Amino acid sequence: MKQICVPLWLLMLAMFACNRNTARNVGDQPADSAAIKYAQGFTFRKTESYTEVCVFNPWTNGKVLQRYLLVDKGAAVPDNLPEGELIRTPLERVVCFSAVQCGVLNELDRIGTVVGVCEPEYFSKFPSIGLGLKTGRVTDLGVAANPNIEKILSSEPEVIFTSPLKEAGYGQLEKMNLPFVDCVDYMEATPLARAEWIRFYALFFNREAFADSLFRTIVDEYEALKSLAASVTDRPTVLTETPYRNTWYLPGGKSYAAHLLKDAGAAYLWENDDATGSLALAFETVLDKAEHADFWLIKCFREHDPTYSDLLREYELYASFDAFRHRNIFVCNTEKASYYEELLIHPEYVLKDLIRIFHPDLIPGYTPKYYVNMKE
Repeated sequence: MKQICVPLWLLMLAMFACNRNTARNVGDQPADSAAIKYAQGFTFRKTESYTEVCVFNPWTNGKVLQRYLLVDKGAAVPDNLPEGELIRTPLERVVCFSAVQCGVLNELDRIGTVVGVCEPEYFSKFPSIGLGLKTGRVTDLGVAANPNIEKILSSEPEVIFTSPLKEAGYGQLEKMNLPFVDCVDYMEATPLARAEWIRFYALFFNREAFADSLFRTIVDEYEALKSLAASVTDRPTVLTETPYRNTWYLPGGKSYAAHLLKDAGAAYLWENDDATGSLALAFETVLDKAEHADFWLIKCFREHDPTYSDLLREYELYASFDAFRHRNIFVCNTEKASYYEELLIHPEYVLKDLIRIFHPDLIPGYTPKYYVNMKE
């Protein structure tokens, strides 16, 4: 069976973002943790001479994954620093292993600090990165799972922004003596929790006030859309994605994607499942439960949008789903749409698309930003 593919690094993150316990050890938290309203994965504490930032280990309850001590470049390093990774801010030269991180820096107006990226084919939505690759200002570091160490070193970054995986480690990269900024934003289970990570990134660039203002706007817009969809009485059933190598990875019932579907006024067929990450299911299992789903949402990464004919050629049993027969399949082609680049920071954009698909009368005249109705 063929599959409508997504970038491999995104599939890996979805597979590893599984069933986390978000309780935290109070003793490990900086005092200002109450300033974080939605996110479970980080906290920060400001003092007169430095900012302490903690990233929590999403796979080990209550443990700190990394502790960063941010000291302004114009100030002396204080003598009383606690244990942690010293980083001088604002950052001016960084490496990003994923386009998601570049999307956040773009929102913060700091994408110009990026000097190296992995798998640049996924950074096409950022003209400055493309130009930088052509001129040599930005370096192609190869595949994220095995980047070119020599090129990273020659890029002279101050930090490397990464999305760590459970027990994966950094291999040879750990010998470079460069700080890794571990971004576990993808492990957050709710849209606004993920979006709040813009406040995390902002700490490294002295852009806190800007990020706080932007985040408040995002919250207001998301909550307004959620309230709009809460008024519906008919909640259509929904299936998502397609199989990858004969396994159908679907969002768990407590996952980020499931929260989005619920907030958009849909009935996700696995919403009673307790997983916050992905479910790995057989085709037959999905067909049995979702054969009569009202809608089918698919994300892909292709030069051309897939069609109903393409699906039939790939696997004729796709036609067994009601959503196929009734022509209620909607596609987000991430090769064209800036879905992943904007998803972390702008869940309200995705929510608005979903409401328009499920309840078009609630947003008359709105054209979805990411999703299109699949063509014949």
